[in-house]
Amino acid sequence: MVSKAGSTNEKIIWQYAAVNNIDIEMLLGKDYDDAFNAVQADRAVAFAMDDILLFGLMENSKNPGLFEVVGNTLQAEPYGCMVRKDDPDFKKLVDATIARLMQSGEFTKLYTKWFESPIPPKGIVLSMPMSEQLKNNLKELSDKPI
Repeated sequence: MVSKAGSTNEKIIWQYAAVNNIDIEMLLGKDYDDAFNAVQADRAVAFAMDDILLFGLMENSKNPGLFEVVGNTLQAEPYGCMVRKDDPDFKKLVDATIARLMQSGEFTKLYTKWFESPIPPKGIVLSMPMSEQLKNNLKELSDKPI
């Protein structure tokens, strides 16, 4: 197995192995490309990393059909928008805009456009379905991490 050195995924894999008394051998890549290259070169059989990064690396590879993203989520890590702390009016605008996109269905359309459809300029399709957790956040209009 390979992961990026210093990533939260490296930490989670070591913790999981210790808790479950699993002896693993893990190669650590200096960056995402280095780690993915270990799988492509048969130096590792799997790459533990955030799904969006795996889908991107896989679909941008020379032979994406050789790889697939599998398994359960090891840990949910929230992504978010960062805004200045000292501008509550702007935060309200951002929150209202995202809520409007979620309520109108536009958020789902944008997700489909960027994660399940050809992306310019190369026409790469990430083929990354929306997670159940994100679908639930859209229904609840939640800005809380999973």
